[in-house]
Amino acid sequence: MKAFLLYRDRDFSSERTSAPNETELAQDLHLNVLFDAMALGDKFILEVSRNVVLSRLRDSQAILYRQDIIKDCLKNSSVVREIYALALESLECERKLSWGIFSRYPSSILGGSISVLEAFVEILKRLRSLAEVHSSAFQSEGFRQFFRMLMTELSDSYIAVVKDHLKHLRFKGGVLISAELGKGSQGTRYVLRKPCNVKKGFIQRVFSKKQLVYTFHIPDRDESGAKALSELAFYLGCMNLHARLVEITAHVCFPVPAGLEVRMHTFTGLYDLCLALSEGRSVVENDLNADNRNLVVITGANQGGKSTFLRGIGVAQLMMQAGMFVGASRFCSNVCDGIFTHYKREEDVTMKSGKLDEELKRMSAIVDKVTPNSILLLNESFASTNEKEGSEVARQVLSALLDAGIKIFFVTHLHKFAQESYERQKKKAVFLRAGRKADGERTFKILEGEPLQTSFGEDLYRNIFGVDN
Repeated sequence: MKAFLLYRDRDFSSERTSAPNETELAQDLHLNVLFDAMALGDKFILEVSRNVVLSRLRDSQAILYRQDIIKDCLKNSSVVREIYALALESLECERKLSWGIFSRYPSSILGGSISVLEAFVEILKRLRSLAEVHSSAFQSEGFRQFFRMLMTELSDSYIAVVKDHLKHLRFKGGVLISAELGKGSQGTRYVLRKPCNVKKGFIQRVFSKKQLVYTFHIPDRDESGAKALSELAFYLGCMNLHARLVEITAHVCFPVPAGLEVRMHTFTGLYDLCLALSEGRSVVENDLNADNRNLVVITGANQGGKSTFLRGIGVAQLMMQAGMFVGASRFCSNVCDGIFTHYKREEDVTMKSGKLDEELKRMSAIVDKVTPNSILLLNESFASTNEKEGSEVARQVLSALLDAGIKIFFVTHLHKFAQESYERQKKKAVFLRAGRKADGERTFKILEGEPLQTSFGEDLYRNIFGVDN
């Protein structure tokens, strides 16, 4: 039974190869906060949600396919949760009834297996009943196909055939087995035979028409209903997340995905969704228009919201490419082949290498894996050396990446790099600056503006110590 709830033409496999940068991506974007909000303590939902989000779709039509399914889930949440509860019930039945399967006695193995299958049949009947009652309330292609499949494949005739097979497997009339004599008169080549029709008399049995070939046909349904329904776990996670965001009055929208080859990145009201979840409240929102741009440079006041802004962009991109809603009023971006982060790290306590050396090693690893049409988020990269050297390293690395077609968002205090980039590329890039009031108060708004030579560290000094520096 194919669910086709995550892809239009295939099922999702959790046995995927992890991307080499997933650990760094989760750490830098605080993705565990997102996954925990989706799972609500359900380890299965946590695992599935993490796998789906980090797998990333690269086709805009596939993204829209999932978006439509999520919209159906949000409109019919009680039905979706009931379907998922049936899947959980089937797993619980299997757990309770399968103890006999692990016995060393064949009769126990067979009896336990039949009991599990009989329980599954009853659950599948209830599942089909749900489909018959509620299918008209769902509009997405994915759900309509799913319900149609349930009503077609789990027909009364199919259920009857399954029940009949299970009844025969009880072997209440005994077991008919043929065998040959082997070496030492030992039995060999045992074959389980179809029992004779006990209602026929001897003459009827002898002279009745024989089957020339004995065959057993396995139905096309290659997965149990419960396993197919496991794809619902991701959508349960989306429903859990949406409910939590509504609770803290944080709005969401369904993004508009653009093709891989174009350059679009426009949003209004974007916020760091993981920060909002951590704080339990709505947080500052920002706007951006970076269409037809490959480089966005963000400078300005210390602790002015630059890193938070960068995380919001990364989380929204991941969620969009998972087919989810995002934390914004409006969001449009081209899909990316890969999403990479290069954030500053704490000093190496083992002193095996300097900070710049460590930064360059991580950047080298990214360069080895990054592909054209990827997105790279840099946060204070190359700031562990002096201004001149850091700016030169940044210039050379970013020039090469931009030439390769990589979209880059760069939060930096390297004024020399930022100012030279502004003078050379202000028509080809977007330059943003963290907002600051005249009295030093941070607004956490990120606005367009030419890079400034100061990050206003004295404001922080006064706030901490209450005196002028």
